[in-house]
Amino acid sequence: MVKMVLGGLQTWSGGDMRPVVELARRAEAAGIDGLVVTDHVVMGEHLEAYPYGPFPMGPEEPWFEPLICLASIAAATTTLRLMTGILVAPLRPAVLLAKQLATLDVMSGGRLDIGVGTGWQKEEYEACGVAFEDRFALLEDHVRVWRLLWGDEAPASYRSDYTQFERIWCRPAPLQAGGIPVWFGTAPLARNVARMGELADGWMPMEQDPVKLAEPIARIRAAVAAAGRDPGAFKVRAVLRVLERDGKADLEASLAQAADLVAAGVTHIEVRPSRFLASPDGLEPLLARLVETREALS
Repeated sequence: MVKMVLGGLQTWSGGDMRPVVELARRAEAAGIDGLVVTDHVVMGEHLEAYPYGPFPMGPEEPWFEPLICLASIAAATTTLRLMTGILVAPLRPAVLLAKQLATLDVMSGGRLDIGVGTGWQKEEYEACGVAFEDRFALLEDHVRVWRLLWGDEAPASYRSDYTQFERIWCRPAPLQAGGIPVWFGTAPLARNVARMGELADGWMPMEQDPVKLAEPIARIRAAVAAAGRDPGAFKVRAVLRVLERDGKADLEASLAQAADLVAAGVTHIEVRPSRFLASPDGLEPLLARLVETREALS
């Protein structure tokens, strides 16, 4: 079943996340499935290192801590799924993050999905005192620690190059059976595909073209099956590519791609309303159209 999730709502308020709480209420009332908040702890000046073309904003852009933002949204909603896309997980201690995520899941009634990645800016790692070169190994280590601490094995013990503990409890456990779904926002290179096959519940690609998504989705689901897990349960969230007509974003042309995304294996489609609206004044008609599209594809 295709899900519609929203991202980028803070764009309408100059990056201020406070109005997003009310926008989340409106989205939930309209029947939207989820809301995404993304992450940077700090930003350096070297935006040219961004691997996906020109970085769309300056280093002075406000980046609000996503778990705190999602906690505020959780308190104002009851059904909306709360998602990060992505949280630069290696910048935080694995055990502390396990506790924060579990707490948010419990306080939200089991509505959290955690999308994680490694980021791309070396300055961010240096400022946090974390080795940039270790970022992928740290990401993998974090997920292993979370799975252990969220599970039934308690007291738990763990030892790696990055995390060590003996006979500890980390409670509360997440409310969701099996723990919080973990989505990877990493490129579909061979090593990352293997990581997702073993550890991830979903993938968040940067690619938006349905034609280019089908092949890596198939490879990742094959890796999930090879790891002895159910490939049919593996989720994929893609951002809807914005198509233009006469220099303006064309909602209907953009939504027409949704069927091709689903055919390629996408299960969740993220739409950024600020790409189609200059302000939130016309939000409800847009949300209604998204829900209508979702229902037609389900």
